[in-house]
Amino acid sequence: MSNAALRAPARDPAWLGRVFWLSAAAVLLWPLFVATEFQPWLLFAPQNTRVTGQFLATFLPPEVSAEFLGMVAREAWRTVAIATAGMTLALVVAIPLTLLSTRVLSVSALSGRMARGPFWLRQALRWTLIVLRSVPELVWALVFVRVVGLGPTAGVLAIALTYGGMLGKVYGEILESGETHATETLLRNGGSRLQAFFYGLLPTNAAELTSYTVYRWECAIRSSVVLGFVGAGGLGQQMDNSMKMFKGGEVLSMLVVFVLLVALADRVSAGLRRSLG
Repeated sequence: MSNAALRAPARDPAWLGRVFWLSAAAVLLWPLFVATEFQPWLLFAPQNTRVTGQFLATFLPPEVSAEFLGMVAREAWRTVAIATAGMTLALVVAIPLTLLSTRVLSVSALSGRMARGPFWLRQALRWTLIVLRSVPELVWALVFVRVVGLGPTAGVLAIALTYGGMLGKVYGEILESGETHATETLLRNGGSRLQAFFYGLLPTNAAELTSYTVYRWECAIRSSVVLGFVGAGGLGQQMDNSMKMFKGGEVLSMLVVFVLLVALADRVSAGLRRSLG
């Protein structure tokens, strides 16, 4: 074989396709950036950089008094409590809706086509899950702050509804995409839906279900801080109060605590998922 045949091509044979798709992506994305008035160069305008520097200068030095740090520790714990209580209620919402809307647990679907009544019930429950997860938890929090007043209760309820919809949707997809032979066998031989779930679906999908639940708990901790900015309690509400009072040192201290809190939750979540995997 000649050296010319063994020589590597001088030009990437796929370059034309890459250029085409990159150009197509640019053409499609450009109207989106125009619609959002995306102008990142404004960040570096002299007036804006001066204002940014003045704002960041107020963050130093951080507030480290014992009384303040004690309050931050209490609010950080309350933030975790809001997320955990919200996730618990979300499970109360998600699990029944999942069991009732999952096709593989339908007895009438064993014949190949689900009966009209169960079909429309399943569709109604799925639309309920869509509505719950379509409304952001921030909007739910604004609603509940007006109903139950300022405080953690609004945050708990907001997380419960939005995350209940998210969990219900993903739980259903996990259960329907896994191995269903044992579940169908139990239903065909007279087993109840709960028996089919506990002895057929759950053993084969428990690790994935638990892993996703732990991940959502980690996300709920982040959400609970954001919800505090609309009066739903926790670390976010204290951070909002400090920002309104232009106490940058307190804001910096709370940001550091929040980063540590999220890092700790991430480690706990990763450890649990690794043990389940």
